[in-house]
Amino acid sequence: MITEQESPSGAGQQLDEVVIRFCGDSGDGMQLTGGQFTSTSALFGNDFATFPDFPAEIRAPKGTTFGVSGFQVQFASKDIHTPGDAVNALIAMNPAGFKVNIADVEPGGIVIVNEDEFEKVNLRKCGYEDGYNPLDDEEINAKYRVYRVPMSRLTRESLAESGMGAKDIDRCRNMFALGVVYWLYERPLETTIGFLEETFTKKKNKPEIAKINIDALRAGYYFGETAEIFPVRFRIAPMKRKPGTYRRIGGNEATVLGLVTAAQKAKKNLLYASYPITPASEILHGLARMKQYGVKSFQAEDEIAAVCAAIGASFAGDIGVTGTSGPGMALKSEAMGLAVILELPLIIVDVQRSGPATGMPTKTEQADLLQAMFGRASECPCIIVAPSGPGDCFEMAVEAVRLSVRHMCPVIYLSDGYIANGAEPWLVPDADSIEPIEVTHPKASDFAEGFLPYLHDRETLSRPWALPGTPGLEHRVGSLEKEDGTGNLSYDPDNHDAMVRLRAAKVEAAAKFIKPLEVDGPESGEALLIGWGGTHGSIATAAEELRKKGRSVAHAHMRHLNPFPSNLGELMSRYEHVIIPEINLGQLSMLIRAKYLVDAKGINLVRGRAFRVDELMRRIEAAIEGRVFEEAMS
Repeated sequence: MITEQESPSGAGQQLDEVVIRFCGDSGDGMQLTGGQFTSTSALFGNDFATFPDFPAEIRAPKGTTFGVSGFQVQFASKDIHTPGDAVNALIAMNPAGFKVNIADVEPGGIVIVNEDEFEKVNLRKCGYEDGYNPLDDEEINAKYRVYRVPMSRLTRESLAESGMGAKDIDRCRNMFALGVVYWLYERPLETTIGFLEETFTKKKNKPEIAKINIDALRAGYYFGETAEIFPVRFRIAPMKRKPGTYRRIGGNEATVLGLVTAAQKAKKNLLYASYPITPASEILHGLARMKQYGVKSFQAEDEIAAVCAAIGASFAGDIGVTGTSGPGMALKSEAMGLAVILELPLIIVDVQRSGPATGMPTKTEQADLLQAMFGRASECPCIIVAPSGPGDCFEMAVEAVRLSVRHMCPVIYLSDGYIANGAEPWLVPDADSIEPIEVTHPKASDFAEGFLPYLHDRETLSRPWALPGTPGLEHRVGSLEKEDGTGNLSYDPDNHDAMVRLRAAKVEAAAKFIKPLEVDGPESGEALLIGWGGTHGSIATAAEELRKKGRSVAHAHMRHLNPFPSNLGELMSRYEHVIIPEINLGQLSMLIRAKYLVDAKGINLVRGRAFRVDELMRRIEAAIEGRVFEEAMS
């Protein structure tokens, strides 16, 4: 629950944290509105976490529940880890948005609606019975604080003298709504005004569009100030942070910056080859704007062409990266096997989404782990890493390149839709503090007795990365089995057995170079919660809340999934229970149970969204008390 106290001036209420959700039709600009509120709160100094939620359809029928787009943000004066569970304030631009989202609002929560849209046709479109308007429902009005604001009419009236057409004016309703919310939560307008001027006046040379949006924003703000329908305003103080430069960053954006930084640290050009697929496409868009850093982006005709192009770039001595989501990684699997047997560095970015097949393209999931581990022909191991949040995408992208180059093998980078589309404050690192990525290309003089392309380093088990065209380093490449050392084609059974084991040992050798797994919480106790990927915020918050209740619960979040951190087995032995929450049916649980023979218990929900903290807490306590089956059935 929100902690409230009177603000120093007595003019409002001071809150520790607030969860706001903007929702409406996919054409109502909810992602832009939520993004601007987030940027303003970031510059104000609040901690925040976001959850954009939008339909998979390119354009669902207007006014239907299928077309509802939402943007949730939790902003706070303290450290937070998630976009929040219960919604404290809902801004609904139409009946469909109201219907889809009202159940998530806490009892007594604020609901601001554009009442102009709650007319007969729109109510019928989203499935309400004829003659029923939820805004007139006594039960709803008793449960929530509903504020009916005629946003469409007020936007038109405020822009009546602009000379713009009705269509352009109606597109400004989201800015009117944003202005109301800015007033309610004491947010400044300057950040959004600057954004609108930069976007429309400077970039698009449409100052008239900038002006009407700014006027609508101010009109909404002044409406909040003068209408006197809100009994109180709310204040969320800035958070005290470690000194440094912070910025708002999304997961895909951080992945882009991490890949570019890694290439710079390796003193290499980077090729990113991809076929557009939700939710990974933004990485292609972002890297396409990085040409000044030696980045080449290539939109291939299909997934297979993309991964093969990336392998070609790696063979030529560049950093080869390909990106996709789960269905696309399945198509890349044969070529990934080629990279494994060639023993070339390659980064495969998989931004996971709900499946199988096309599934729910805009919803999140963690169900590609077993595909990453085993989804290729024969014994075909790859290193696997997974960022834990939007900001962590930067560090793990650098880590993926570092591991791939060091061990001369493919690395799968498992992000997910929740991380990719979410955003959080990010402390911009000092570029000089990031260690260089050492890359060595051999010369003929390095080999007194002739070049051996598959001569392996004793520590990393990497082979020489010989650049094509280097005099004296001519060698054969291909997908057939290699003779150890020479790289010549070999059908010898003992050689094949040795090479299969060597490629597996190469991946295991990476464990010596990755950081030990760290624990947040007691060093021993009732339970160790193990997570990976986008579940970090929910698990970390649940663990914190359970410790407040007296439970001896710790949390360890895995960012290296193959190989596992070297201290994982010893770590698990300190706790009575090992509990692994995942947005799949137990994939990491299966791997850990198989390797360590521990009775790991899974908490598994596959609903296309992150765990709710309150529900996760109940399930963790049930697992500790042996009530897993009963809890799962409740």
